[in-house]
Amino acid sequence: MNQIFLEQPGKYSRTETCCRSCGGNSLEPFLDLGSTPLADRLLTQEMLEELELTFPLVVAFCPDCSLVQILETVAPEILFADAYPYYSSFSPALMEHSRANALAQLEERKLGPSSLVVELASNDGYLLRNYVENCVPVMGIDPADGPAAAARKIGVPTLCEFFTEEFAADFAESHGRADVVHGNNVLAHVSDTNGFVAGIAKILKPTGVAVIEMPYLLPLIEHIEFDTIYHEHLCYFSLTALDKLFRRHGLFLNRVEELSIHGGSLRIFVEPSERVEQSVIRMLAHERAIGLDQASFFAEFSSRVDALRKELVALIADLKAKGHSIAAYGAAAKGATMLNYCGLDRSQIDFVVDRNVNKQGKFMPGAHLPILEPEALAERKPDYVLMLAWNFADEIIAQQQAYLAQGGQFIIPVPHPRIVA
Repeated sequence: MNQIFLEQPGKYSRTETCCRSCGGNSLEPFLDLGSTPLADRLLTQEMLEELELTFPLVVAFCPDCSLVQILETVAPEILFADAYPYYSSFSPALMEHSRANALAQLEERKLGPSSLVVELASNDGYLLRNYVENCVPVMGIDPADGPAAAARKIGVPTLCEFFTEEFAADFAESHGRADVVHGNNVLAHVSDTNGFVAGIAKILKPTGVAVIEMPYLLPLIEHIEFDTIYHEHLCYFSLTALDKLFRRHGLFLNRVEELSIHGGSLRIFVEPSERVEQSVIRMLAHERAIGLDQASFFAEFSSRVDALRKELVALIADLKAKGHSIAAYGAAAKGATMLNYCGLDRSQIDFVVDRNVNKQGKFMPGAHLPILEPEALAERKPDYVLMLAWNFADEIIAQQQAYLAQGGQFIIPVPHPRIVA
Protein backbone atom coordinates (compact mmCIF):
# COMPACT_ATOMS: atom_id res chain seq x y z
CA MET A 1 0.00 0.00 0.00
CA ASN A 2 1.32 3.42 -0.91
CA GLN A 3 2.31 5.76 1.89
CA ILE A 4 2.22 9.40 0.81
CA PHE A 5 3.67 11.81 3.33
CA LEU A 6 3.76 15.58 3.43
CA GLU A 7 6.09 17.13 5.99
CA GLN A 8 4.42 20.29 7.29
CA PRO A 9 6.45 21.95 10.04
CA GLY A 10 5.76 25.67 9.93
CA LYS A 11 2.33 25.48 8.34
CA TYR A 12 0.45 23.51 10.99
CA SER A 13 3.12 23.61 13.69
CA ARG A 14 5.95 25.61 15.17
CA THR A 15 9.41 24.62 16.34
CA GLU A 16 10.11 25.75 19.89
CA THR A 17 13.45 27.34 20.78
CA CYS A 18 12.60 28.15 24.41
CA CYS A 19 11.49 25.92 27.28
CA ARG A 20 7.73 25.45 27.58
CA SER A 21 7.94 25.86 31.36
CA CYS A 22 10.65 28.34 32.35
CA GLY A 23 11.31 30.04 29.01
CA GLY A 24 15.01 29.17 29.05
CA ASN A 25 16.77 29.18 25.68
CA SER A 26 19.37 26.46 26.30
CA LEU A 27 17.38 23.38 25.24
CA GLU A 28 19.56 20.32 24.61
CA PRO A 29 18.14 17.74 22.13
CA PHE A 30 18.93 14.11 22.97
CA LEU A 31 16.55 11.99 20.84
CA ASP A 32 15.34 12.29 17.24
CA LEU A 33 12.57 9.89 16.17
CA GLY A 34 12.40 11.39 12.68
CA SER A 35 9.41 12.95 10.97
CA THR A 36 6.31 10.97 11.89
CA PRO A 37 2.55 11.18 11.26
CA LEU A 38 0.24 12.23 14.08
CA ALA A 39 -0.16 9.19 16.30
CA ASP A 40 -3.90 9.57 16.95
CA ARG A 41 -4.87 10.65 13.44
CA LEU A 42 -6.44 7.39 12.31
CA LEU A 43 -7.24 7.09 8.62
CA THR A 44 -10.39 6.12 6.76
CA GLN A 45 -10.26 4.05 3.57
CA GLU A 46 -10.66 7.23 1.52
CA MET A 47 -7.71 8.89 3.25
CA LEU A 48 -5.19 6.15 2.45
CA GLU A 49 -4.08 7.65 -0.85
CA GLU A 50 -4.16 11.25 0.35
CA LEU A 51 -1.18 13.23 1.57
CA GLU A 52 -0.49 12.31 5.19
CA LEU A 53 0.96 15.05 7.37
CA THR A 54 4.19 14.34 9.23
CA PHE A 55 6.08 16.45 11.74
CA PRO A 56 9.54 16.29 13.34
CA LEU A 57 9.69 14.41 16.63
CA VAL A 58 12.75 15.63 18.52
CA VAL A 59 13.11 15.46 22.33
CA ALA A 60 15.16 17.94 24.38
CA PHE A 61 16.17 18.65 27.99
CA CYS A 62 16.01 22.07 29.63
CA PRO A 63 19.06 22.59 31.89
CA ASP A 64 17.35 25.53 33.62
CA CYS A 65 14.27 23.73 35.01
CA SER A 66 14.88 20.05 34.12
CA LEU A 67 11.82 19.72 31.88
CA VAL A 68 12.02 17.18 29.05
CA GLN A 69 9.95 18.21 26.04
CA ILE A 70 9.52 17.80 22.30
CA LEU A 71 10.46 20.74 20.11
CA GLU A 72 7.53 20.72 17.68
CA THR A 73 4.11 22.06 18.69
CA VAL A 74 1.34 20.91 16.36
CA ALA A 75 -1.78 23.09 16.35
CA PRO A 76 -4.30 21.65 18.87
CA GLU A 77 -7.09 22.03 16.31
CA ILE A 78 -5.25 19.37 14.25
CA LEU A 79 -4.38 17.13 17.19
CA PHE A 80 -7.74 17.16 18.98
CA ALA A 81 -10.39 17.22 16.29
CA ASP A 82 -13.97 15.96 16.48
CA ALA A 83 -12.68 12.60 15.21
CA TYR A 84 -10.37 12.24 18.23
CA PRO A 85 -10.50 8.46 18.75
CA TYR A 86 -9.50 7.94 22.38
CA TYR A 87 -12.30 6.94 24.75
CA SER A 88 -11.15 6.09 28.28
CA SER A 89 -14.07 3.81 29.12
CA PHE A 90 -12.91 1.04 26.77
CA SER A 91 -10.23 -0.03 29.27
CA PRO A 92 -11.60 -1.90 32.32
CA ALA A 93 -8.24 -1.50 34.07
CA LEU A 94 -8.31 2.27 33.59
CA MET A 95 -11.93 2.41 34.76
CA GLU A 96 -11.06 0.54 37.95
CA HIS A 97 -8.01 2.72 38.51
CA SER A 98 -10.05 5.91 38.07
CA ARG A 99 -12.89 4.75 40.30
CA ALA A 100 -10.45 4.04 43.14
CA ASN A 101 -8.99 7.51 42.68
CA ALA A 102 -12.41 9.18 42.84
CA LEU A 103 -13.57 7.17 45.85
CA ALA A 104 -10.38 8.06 47.71
CA GLN A 105 -10.98 11.78 47.14
CA LEU A 106 -14.62 11.43 48.18
CA GLU A 107 -13.56 9.95 51.50
CA GLU A 108 -10.53 12.12 52.19
CA ARG A 109 -12.13 15.45 51.25
CA LYS A 110 -15.58 14.59 52.68
CA LEU A 111 -17.29 15.70 49.46
CA GLY A 112 -21.05 16.09 49.21
CA PRO A 113 -23.90 17.87 47.40
CA SER A 114 -22.42 21.30 48.14
CA SER A 115 -19.00 20.41 46.70
CA LEU A 116 -17.72 20.84 43.14
CA VAL A 117 -15.37 18.50 41.28
CA VAL A 118 -13.92 19.55 37.93
CA GLU A 119 -11.97 17.37 35.53
CA LEU A 120 -9.76 18.81 32.82
CA ALA A 121 -9.69 16.63 29.69
CA SER A 122 -12.60 14.66 31.11
CA ASN A 123 -12.99 12.54 27.96
CA ASP A 124 -16.12 10.37 28.05
CA GLY A 125 -16.92 10.87 31.74
CA TYR A 126 -14.99 7.77 32.82
CA LEU A 127 -13.89 9.34 36.16
CA LEU A 128 -16.54 11.95 36.98
CA ARG A 129 -19.32 9.37 36.71
CA ASN A 130 -18.13 8.05 40.09
CA TYR A 131 -18.81 11.42 41.71
CA VAL A 132 -22.21 11.71 40.00
CA GLU A 133 -23.17 8.32 41.47
CA ASN A 134 -22.38 9.78 44.90
CA CYS A 135 -24.44 12.95 44.37
CA VAL A 136 -21.43 15.27 44.09
CA PRO A 137 -21.80 18.10 41.51
CA VAL A 138 -19.25 17.85 38.70
CA MET A 139 -18.21 19.56 35.52
CA GLY A 140 -16.09 18.03 32.79
CA ILE A 141 -14.05 20.13 30.38
CA ASP A 142 -12.85 18.55 27.15
CA PRO A 143 -12.22 19.93 23.64
CA ALA A 144 -13.16 16.78 21.70
CA ASP A 145 -16.80 16.66 20.56
CA GLY A 146 -17.14 12.87 20.47
CA PRO A 147 -15.97 12.04 24.01
CA ALA A 148 -17.76 15.10 25.43
CA ALA A 149 -21.03 13.95 23.89
CA ALA A 150 -20.49 10.44 25.28
CA ALA A 151 -19.99 11.93 28.76
CA ARG A 152 -23.21 13.93 28.60
CA LYS A 153 -25.05 10.81 27.50
CA ILE A 154 -24.21 9.09 30.80
CA GLY A 155 -25.15 12.12 32.88
CA VAL A 156 -21.78 13.86 33.25
CA PRO A 157 -22.18 17.58 32.41
CA THR A 158 -19.34 18.55 30.10
CA LEU A 159 -18.18 21.77 28.46
CA CYS A 160 -16.60 21.18 25.06
CA GLU A 161 -13.77 23.70 25.39
CA PHE A 162 -10.00 23.97 25.64
CA PHE A 163 -8.95 24.78 29.19
CA THR A 164 -7.01 28.05 29.23
CA GLU A 165 -6.23 30.71 31.82
CA GLU A 166 -8.90 32.96 30.32
CA PHE A 167 -11.47 30.16 30.31
CA ALA A 168 -10.61 29.38 33.94
CA ALA A 169 -11.28 32.94 35.04
CA ASP A 170 -14.70 32.90 33.34
CA PHE A 171 -15.48 29.47 34.76
CA ALA A 172 -14.67 30.52 38.33
CA GLU A 173 -16.99 33.50 37.98
CA SER A 174 -19.89 31.56 36.46
CA HIS A 175 -19.60 28.18 38.22
CA GLY A 176 -17.60 28.91 41.35
CA ARG A 177 -14.31 27.38 42.47
CA ALA A 178 -13.65 23.68 42.81
CA ASP A 179 -12.95 21.53 45.84
CA VAL A 180 -11.13 19.02 43.65
CA VAL A 181 -9.66 19.45 40.18
CA HIS A 182 -8.67 16.28 38.34
CA GLY A 183 -6.33 16.25 35.39
CA ASN A 184 -5.28 12.81 34.18
CA ASN A 185 -2.73 12.57 31.38
CA VAL A 186 -3.49 16.08 30.15
CA LEU A 187 -0.73 18.37 31.44
CA ALA A 188 1.70 16.91 28.91
CA HIS A 189 -0.74 17.64 26.08
CA VAL A 190 -1.14 21.40 26.42
CA SER A 191 1.01 23.81 24.43
CA ASP A 192 0.56 26.70 26.90
CA THR A 193 1.95 24.88 29.93
CA ASN A 194 2.07 27.96 32.15
CA GLY A 195 -1.38 29.17 31.11
CA PHE A 196 -2.85 25.76 31.96
CA VAL A 197 -1.32 25.72 35.44
CA ALA A 198 -2.32 29.35 36.03
CA GLY A 199 -5.86 28.29 35.10
CA ILE A 200 -5.81 25.56 37.74
CA ALA A 201 -4.84 28.18 40.33
CA LYS A 202 -7.83 30.28 39.28
CA ILE A 203 -10.47 27.57 39.66
CA LEU A 204 -9.24 26.00 42.91
CA LYS A 205 -10.74 26.99 46.25
CA PRO A 206 -8.15 28.13 48.82
CA THR A 207 -8.81 24.80 50.55
CA GLY A 208 -9.03 22.84 47.31
CA VAL A 209 -6.67 20.29 45.78
CA ALA A 210 -5.66 19.45 42.23
CA VAL A 211 -5.10 15.71 41.78
CA ILE A 212 -3.08 15.27 38.63
CA GLU A 213 -1.65 12.18 36.95
CA MET A 214 0.99 11.96 34.26
CA PRO A 215 3.52 9.41 32.97
CA TYR A 216 6.74 9.58 34.97
CA LEU A 217 9.95 10.43 33.14
CA LEU A 218 12.17 8.05 35.12
CA PRO A 219 10.62 4.72 34.01
CA LEU A 220 10.31 6.11 30.48
CA ILE A 221 14.09 6.42 30.37
CA GLU A 222 14.95 3.33 32.44
CA HIS A 223 12.60 1.00 30.53
CA ILE A 224 13.18 2.54 27.06
CA GLU A 225 9.51 3.53 26.72
CA PHE A 226 10.24 5.70 23.67
CA ASP A 227 6.89 4.86 22.09
CA THR A 228 5.14 7.05 24.68
CA ILE A 229 6.74 9.97 22.83
CA TYR A 230 4.47 11.49 20.17
CA HIS A 231 3.20 14.90 19.12
CA GLU A 232 0.30 14.94 21.59
CA HIS A 233 2.78 14.53 24.47
CA LEU A 234 4.64 17.81 24.51
CA CYS A 235 6.26 17.33 27.94
CA TYR A 236 7.74 14.43 29.95
CA PHE A 237 7.81 15.21 33.63
CA SER A 238 10.15 14.58 36.51
CA LEU A 239 8.98 15.64 39.95
CA THR A 240 11.73 18.25 39.91
CA ALA A 241 10.30 19.91 36.80
CA LEU A 242 6.74 19.70 38.15
CA ASP A 243 7.66 21.28 41.48
CA LYS A 244 9.27 24.26 39.74
CA LEU A 245 6.34 24.64 37.34
CA PHE A 246 3.63 24.76 40.01
CA ARG A 247 5.58 26.98 42.38
CA ARG A 248 5.85 29.52 39.58
CA HIS A 249 2.06 29.93 39.85
CA GLY A 250 1.66 29.97 43.61
CA LEU A 251 0.75 26.30 43.88
CA PHE A 252 2.57 23.71 45.95
CA LEU A 253 3.21 20.06 45.16
CA ASN A 254 2.52 18.63 48.60
CA ARG A 255 2.19 14.89 48.00
CA VAL A 256 3.18 12.38 45.34
CA GLU A 257 2.24 8.76 44.72
CA GLU A 258 3.96 6.43 42.26
CA LEU A 259 1.60 4.38 40.09
CA SER A 260 2.22 1.39 37.83
CA ILE A 261 -0.35 2.40 35.22
CA HIS A 262 0.83 3.41 31.72
CA GLY A 263 4.28 1.98 32.30
CA GLY A 264 4.90 4.13 35.37
CA SER A 265 3.05 7.31 36.39
CA LEU A 266 2.87 9.93 39.10
CA ARG A 267 -0.20 11.17 40.94
CA ILE A 268 0.53 14.55 42.46
CA PHE A 269 -1.53 16.56 44.95
CA VAL A 270 -1.22 20.31 44.41
CA GLU A 271 -2.66 22.95 46.76
CA PRO A 272 -2.60 26.73 47.21
CA SER A 273 -0.98 26.29 50.65
CA GLU A 274 2.46 24.78 51.22
CA ARG A 275 2.62 21.65 53.40
CA VAL A 276 5.08 19.42 51.61
CA GLU A 277 5.02 15.77 52.71
CA GLN A 278 7.93 13.36 52.97
CA SER A 279 6.89 11.57 49.77
CA VAL A 280 7.81 14.69 47.80
CA ILE A 281 10.98 15.43 49.75
CA ARG A 282 12.24 11.87 49.27
CA MET A 283 11.52 11.77 45.52
CA LEU A 284 13.12 15.13 44.84
CA ALA A 285 16.21 14.00 46.72
CA HIS A 286 16.31 10.74 44.76
CA GLU A 287 16.07 12.56 41.43
CA ARG A 288 18.98 14.78 42.42
CA ALA A 289 21.00 11.78 43.55
CA ILE A 290 20.64 9.89 40.28
CA GLY A 291 21.09 13.01 38.13
CA LEU A 292 17.61 13.18 36.61
CA ASP A 293 17.95 16.95 36.75
CA GLN A 294 21.09 16.88 34.57
CA ALA A 295 21.46 16.53 30.78
CA SER A 296 24.07 13.79 31.21
CA PHE A 297 21.36 11.41 32.49
CA PHE A 298 19.88 11.27 28.97
CA ALA A 299 23.11 10.95 27.01
CA GLU A 300 22.79 7.22 26.22
CA PHE A 301 19.02 7.11 25.67
CA SER A 302 19.14 7.55 21.90
CA SER A 303 21.50 4.61 21.40
CA ARG A 304 19.37 2.42 23.69
CA VAL A 305 16.26 3.29 21.68
CA ASP A 306 18.04 2.45 18.44
CA ALA A 307 19.19 -0.89 19.88
CA LEU A 308 15.62 -1.79 20.87
CA ARG A 309 14.41 -0.90 17.37
CA LYS A 310 17.02 -3.12 15.73
CA GLU A 311 16.23 -6.00 18.07
CA LEU A 312 12.47 -5.82 17.42
CA VAL A 313 12.86 -5.45 13.65
CA ALA A 314 15.24 -8.42 13.55
CA LEU A 315 12.84 -10.58 15.59
CA ILE A 316 9.91 -9.83 13.34
CA ALA A 317 12.01 -10.33 10.18
CA ASP A 318 13.12 -13.73 11.51
CA LEU A 319 9.54 -14.79 12.27
CA LYS A 320 8.36 -13.69 8.81
CA ALA A 321 11.27 -15.51 7.14
CA LYS A 322 10.10 -18.68 8.87
CA GLY A 323 6.62 -18.21 7.41
CA HIS A 324 4.81 -17.02 10.52
CA SER A 325 1.88 -14.61 10.42
CA ILE A 326 1.92 -11.56 12.70
CA ALA A 327 -0.83 -9.20 13.88
CA ALA A 328 -0.77 -6.45 16.52
CA TYR A 329 -2.91 -5.47 19.51
CA GLY A 330 -3.69 -1.87 20.41
CA ALA A 331 -4.37 0.95 17.93
CA ALA A 332 -2.98 3.35 20.51
CA ALA A 333 -0.86 6.42 19.92
CA LYS A 334 2.17 4.63 21.38
CA GLY A 335 1.59 1.91 18.80
CA ALA A 336 1.83 4.44 15.99
CA THR A 337 5.19 5.65 17.28
CA MET A 338 6.46 2.08 17.61
CA LEU A 339 5.33 1.06 14.12
CA ASN A 340 6.56 4.15 12.32
CA TYR A 341 9.93 4.46 14.05
CA CYS A 342 10.61 0.77 13.47
CA GLY A 343 9.37 0.90 9.86
CA LEU A 344 6.78 -1.83 10.42
CA ASP A 345 3.85 -1.88 8.00
CA ARG A 346 1.58 -4.34 6.14
CA SER A 347 4.56 -6.13 4.63
CA GLN A 348 5.31 -7.54 8.11
CA ILE A 349 2.07 -7.16 10.11
CA ASP A 350 -1.34 -8.14 8.74
CA PHE A 351 -3.67 -6.09 10.95
CA VAL A 352 -4.14 -4.56 14.40
CA VAL A 353 -7.05 -5.14 16.79
CA ASP A 354 -8.55 -2.79 19.34
CA ARG A 355 -11.61 -2.86 21.64
CA ASN A 356 -12.48 0.75 20.86
CA VAL A 357 -15.31 0.58 18.32
CA ASN A 358 -14.50 4.14 17.28
CA LYS A 359 -11.16 2.90 15.92
CA GLN A 360 -12.40 -0.25 14.23
CA GLY A 361 -12.70 0.03 10.45
CA LYS A 362 -9.96 2.67 10.27
CA PHE A 363 -6.23 2.40 9.61
CA MET A 364 -3.11 3.17 11.63
CA PRO A 365 -1.29 6.37 10.61
CA GLY A 366 1.81 5.79 8.52
CA ALA A 367 1.80 2.00 8.75
CA HIS A 368 -1.76 1.80 7.32
CA LEU A 369 -2.63 -1.39 9.21
CA PRO A 370 -6.39 -2.06 9.19
CA ILE A 371 -7.96 -1.92 12.66
CA LEU A 372 -10.28 -4.83 13.49
CA GLU A 373 -12.20 -6.04 16.53
CA PRO A 374 -10.27 -8.21 19.06
CA GLU A 375 -12.27 -11.29 18.08
CA ALA A 376 -10.27 -11.30 14.83
CA LEU A 377 -7.35 -12.88 16.70
CA ALA A 378 -9.26 -16.07 17.49
CA GLU A 379 -10.86 -16.06 14.03
CA ARG A 380 -7.79 -15.38 11.88
CA LYS A 381 -5.29 -17.12 14.17
CA PRO A 382 -2.08 -15.16 13.58
CA ASP A 383 0.94 -17.00 14.96
CA TYR A 384 2.17 -13.94 16.84
CA VAL A 385 0.67 -10.67 18.09
CA LEU A 386 2.85 -7.63 18.67
CA MET A 387 1.59 -6.01 21.89
CA LEU A 388 1.52 -2.31 20.97
CA ALA A 389 -0.58 -1.48 24.06
CA TRP A 390 1.99 -3.18 26.30
CA ASN A 391 0.97 -0.93 29.23
CA PHE A 392 -2.22 -3.01 29.46
CA ALA A 393 -0.53 -6.34 28.68
CA ASP A 394 -1.92 -8.23 31.70
CA GLU A 395 -5.47 -7.10 30.96
CA ILE A 396 -5.19 -7.96 27.25
CA ILE A 397 -3.62 -11.39 27.84
CA ALA A 398 -6.41 -12.22 30.31
CA GLN A 399 -8.98 -11.25 27.66
CA GLN A 400 -7.29 -13.31 24.95
CA GLN A 401 -7.22 -16.76 26.53
CA ALA A 402 -9.03 -18.22 23.51
CA TYR A 403 -6.29 -16.99 21.20
CA LEU A 404 -3.56 -18.32 23.50
CA ALA A 405 -5.32 -21.67 23.78
CA GLN A 406 -5.03 -21.99 19.99
CA GLY A 407 -1.27 -21.70 20.26
CA GLY A 408 -0.97 -17.96 19.70
CA GLN A 409 1.87 -15.97 21.23
CA PHE A 410 2.41 -12.32 22.14
CA ILE A 411 5.48 -10.21 21.46
CA ILE A 412 6.07 -7.64 24.22
CA PRO A 413 8.38 -4.96 22.75
CA VAL A 414 9.35 -2.92 25.84
CA PRO A 415 11.82 -2.73 27.55
CA HIS A 416 13.30 -5.48 25.35
CA PRO A 417 11.40 -7.62 22.82
CA ARG A 418 10.30 -10.94 24.30
CA ILE A 419 7.76 -13.62 23.41
CA VAL A 420 4.98 -14.58 25.84
CA ALA A 421 2.95 -17.74 25.24
